[in-house]
Amino acid sequence: MEKKALGKGLGAVLPERDRSSSATGQRVQYIAVQQILPNPLQPRHEFSNEDLAHLVDSIKRHGLLQPVLVRLKGDGMYELIAGERRIRAAKLAGLSVIPALVRTATDEQSMALALVENIQRSNLNPIEEAQAYSRLIQEFGLTQEDVATRVGKDRSSVANMVRLLTLPIEVQQLVATNQLSVGHAKVLLSVQGRATQIRLAEQIVSGRLSVRAAERLVARSRKTTSSAPEQSRLPGDLADLEAQLRRGLGTKVVIRPRNSGGEIAIQYFSQEDLTRLVEILLPEPQSRELT
Repeated sequence: MEKKALGKGLGAVLPERDRSSSATGQRVQYIAVQQILPNPLQPRHEFSNEDLAHLVDSIKRHGLLQPVLVRLKGDGMYELIAGERRIRAAKLAGLSVIPALVRTATDEQSMALALVENIQRSNLNPIEEAQAYSRLIQEFGLTQEDVATRVGKDRSSVANMVRLLTLPIEVQQLVATNQLSVGHAKVLLSVQGRATQIRLAEQIVSGRLSVRAAERLVARSRKTTSSAPEQSRLPGDLADLEAQLRRGLGTKVVIRPRNSGGEIAIQYFSQEDLTRLVEILLPEPQSRELT
């Protein structure tokens, strides 16, 4: 599948008429910070105090070099689109007026622009990114393909991130604080039962397990679970293969040996999730025929 270039920014989100005005009218305005309202669609929730302090120091020394992006709200007020960290630091640095670019943007475009900027700067943790994708889908009626186009990623990447939100809140918090990686989270997605997911997540964190070690932990856990008796009869090589398939597909996979053959059961959660699995399992020309 062709990768979409990340970094299109305004061009990937705004209509043609606004893109043309953006390209020709890059005029910076100076706006009072009191006139700029926070972005209620801001995808980023966690800000490093240390990074913020460094930015405050830089602004005190050199000023705010990069304008924030805002949209007009009426009555002389503006709403922030992108630049939450910059405006926070500017306030802490004592600035009363800051440089800004004013754009025309809908709620959907405002959120997408904020999301694109944060992804480009690697500012979002995986859960914040997943929540932002989910909001674009749920609140604005976009498909995963629509979201992927706006943020410059392929659809399967968006689908995989959104699936993180099906994990228990306790596990999501471990991912958000980088105690668990996205790879660990994908392993836990293949586990049935919220309590079991939480217990295994805690063991992964306390044991500082790699993703491979986490797969082995999950496999051992299944062998001692009465709800999956046939998995305990899997030979070691099949158990390892089953774990590899779960990790590679990001979903529950069960191998059931039958005499000289057997079957493989792959779980999916929606039509889009099924399409994601087909794209992984089949060459691109064949997957297109099925969609």
